[in-house]
Amino acid sequence: MTTLTDPKPWFVYLVRAANGALYCGISNDPMRRFAQHQSGKGARFFQSSPAVALVYTEQCASKGDALRQERLIKKLKKSAKECLAASGA
Repeated sequence: MTTLTDPKPWFVYLVRAANGALYCGISNDPMRRFAQHQSGKGARFFQSSPAVALVYTEQCASKGDALRQERLIKKLKKSAKECLAASGA
């Protein structure tokens, strides 16, 4: 029996904005997604303050796992998100 798997791994990531805020998202190519954020084609979050650094990435087993992990990270306090950003993972 063959199981379908995602062709590319999925990642949850944190991007630092110029104002110091952290943005959390998911992608199967975090570097490409970061470039989109920098060019203004990503999330509306970056309209007020541009993306300056991809500070954290974490590989997940599937898109569903990445979505679940993103939800958990978004619930964290800012200090905990800063710890993730400092770890870089």
